[in-house]
Amino acid sequence: MKKTPLIVFFAISIFLEVGLTFYFANRIDMAKQDAVAVNEVLMSVNENFGDEEKYSTALNYSILDENRVLIYKTSEDVSESLNEAIKNSDTILGTVGGCLLLIHNDIPSKIESIKRQIFVLIFCISIVQLILILIFFFYIKKTVTDPFKKMNDFAVRVAGGDLDIPLSLDKGRAFGAFTESFDLMRSELKRSKVAEKKANDDKKEMIAKLSHDIKTPIASIKSTSEIGYELTKEDRTKELFNSINIKADQITNLADNLFHSSIKDITEIDVNPSRYESETVKELIKNSDYLNRACDFEVPKCSVYIDKLRLQQAFDNVFMNSYKYANTEIYVRVKAAGDYLKITIGDYGPGVPDDEIPLLKEKYKRGSNAFEKEGAGLGLYLANYFLNKMNGDLTIDRPEEGFAVTLGIRIV
Repeated sequence: MKKTPLIVFFAISIFLEVGLTFYFANRIDMAKQDAVAVNEVLMSVNENFGDEEKYSTALNYSILDENRVLIYKTSEDVSESLNEAIKNSDTILGTVGGCLLLIHNDIPSKIESIKRQIFVLIFCISIVQLILILIFFFYIKKTVTDPFKKMNDFAVRVAGGDLDIPLSLDKGRAFGAFTESFDLMRSELKRSKVAEKKANDDKKEMIAKLSHDIKTPIASIKSTSEIGYELTKEDRTKELFNSINIKADQITNLADNLFHSSIKDITEIDVNPSRYESETVKELIKNSDYLNRACDFEVPKCSVYIDKLRLQQAFDNVFMNSYKYANTEIYVRVKAAGDYLKITIGDYGPGVPDDEIPLLKEKYKRGSNAFEKEGAGLGLYLANYFLNKMNGDLTIDRPEEGFAVTLGIRIV
């Protein structure tokens, strides 16, 4: 904290106190009888005794003769007897012929006047000092107390995890260097937290992607082993194919568990779309239809804005749902509609009730017909998420027979 305001405060206080002391001392001196004037009056009375017109009138006084009888006075308020003069603390001097000169002393009235003036002066000084104290108090509050409280509140916010609001810097005051250091600490903590979150999300995304993508080849392995199981006649071979099926189911369950535990904490999955020709879309659909249940279809020639990996995952999820819940033939219809390439993938299964369709794109939501089937309720949620990130859309329909999903891909 700067020392200048504190020095100024004490300097003004000392100046006022010293000034009051000198003023009081000077007024006391002024109240004393003027010795020079007293001598002049005495000399004037001695030189002109009996001739009252020549007496000095510089001071008020009275003259008593040798019998202590009043013979002369300059005003009505002077002492007229020796006792009265003693009582009033008058100056008593002897004159020619044994007379007494009683010089009136008005010290009591002067002292009362001085007391009143001193009271007024002390009151004014007290007001000034009170103002100075208030100014100093608000100065301390603004330069020390408020910044310290602000730093304390800031520390509480940082401890609570709020790293977005910066601490206003005030380098010119008491805690200027501390506020700058505190805000640097906040910035570093925020940067570290963002980096840590990104690293965790990247790790979780990679685990979720791998665990989910593992299910597609596992499903192919399981399907092939089931066909082999039906075609073979040897018991030993059937036993081996059955073992493959069991292990495939086990791997699928483990992948589902891993995928479920990872995806529920992921807040953002990277989707990086770019320009591709529409033949790529047809290739991705055929890759997802590993059981070859889709009928022939054509894709109009155009350029689309997609993330190839994420669109493949979206198609995988749609086909996987049809395989799992419908187990029927699948139709694929592709057409250009305005700025979008609309791809409808449908089956002839039981479908879902109309009131459940809006819920299927939400996380962990499944149709009421899926209670006997394994799954996490994330397939259509992720497909919709990926399409939105590619500036596309996903709609769910319930035709007269079966279930259909339409993926809208942006045409560029």
